[in-house]
Amino acid sequence: MERPGQANLRLAARYFKLFVNRLAYTVQSPKPDRNGKHYYYRAKDGRRLSLETIHSHLDGQLTMGLYALNPKTQRSKWVAIDADYENALNDLLKLQWELSQDGVEAALEKSRRGAHLWIFAAKPLLARHCRIYIHNLARRLKVPVKGGAGLAEGIEVFPRQDELEPHEFGNGIRGPLGIHRAIKRRYWFYGADYKFEAQLDYLERLKKITEEEMAAFVDGLEMPQEFRPRPKVELPPYDPTRQEFRILDHVRPVRKRSGNYWARCPSCAEQGRDLGGDNLAVSVCDPRKYKCWAGCTKEMIRAAIGQPIRVRRAG
Repeated sequence: MERPGQANLRLAARYFKLFVNRLAYTVQSPKPDRNGKHYYYRAKDGRRLSLETIHSHLDGQLTMGLYALNPKTQRSKWVAIDADYENALNDLLKLQWELSQDGVEAALEKSRRGAHLWIFAAKPLLARHCRIYIHNLARRLKVPVKGGAGLAEGIEVFPRQDELEPHEFGNGIRGPLGIHRAIKRRYWFYGADYKFEAQLDYLERLKKITEEEMAAFVDGLEMPQEFRPRPKVELPPYDPTRQEFRILDHVRPVRKRSGNYWARCPSCAEQGRDLGGDNLAVSVCDPRKYKCWAGCTKEMIRAAIGQPIRVRRAG
């Protein structure tokens, strides 16, 4: 007879096979900050994801976040579509139906404010192909994509990048079947009983996309222009005396953490979002570098504060 500990590790091993594409991971803070938010932090000392950690996630002792993209291969073993806006579930159901017409079986997972749609690969697929496929599918169905055409609301596609440098992590997403610390609730996949064995059985039965199928899906397609990676710009050394745009002249940081100032994103604020006032990260060492973790682009942020980025035209 299998001992309880062995059974737990067996479940964790099945979970690992489905979801883990990289051993780096994050952990959601068990206690909220003063604004009531539970942040995700990278594991201490570069700790690598283990079966014991996955068991702790499933057991509710911690909540981990997973990275989609492995920079060693530029591939992902799954695609997750996150939607948390009004009519989000309807959009995900449209995507799920259209995917089924391609023979792709997608699993719908409940989430705190909406849902996630998961697609699995037989073997890890190029992140660039995954993104081209889903972005073109969304465009065909007129499903909004966050950041596209200046949209502050819409689906988010994981992996969020086509490629990563070896030292980069990309964007993480809450590991399925764990407990969200903010409301102490576990979210399950539709389509199976709310038990771990049944959930994993269901996910393992889903048809997985092959490399050949994905190549056929994206044949002749390109990434929509607004979502193509921008060329990296090499900035000169930061000089605080130089006259140039300063985001810190337009926002008020609420804290300093992890080498960044954190402030309310102006673009999010226009939409009545980011009530905690800390979606925007601004580098302490080089304040020219800033990012909205809710997905707003720099163009959206600059437009929201009345300082649009100038477009240089040839000729």
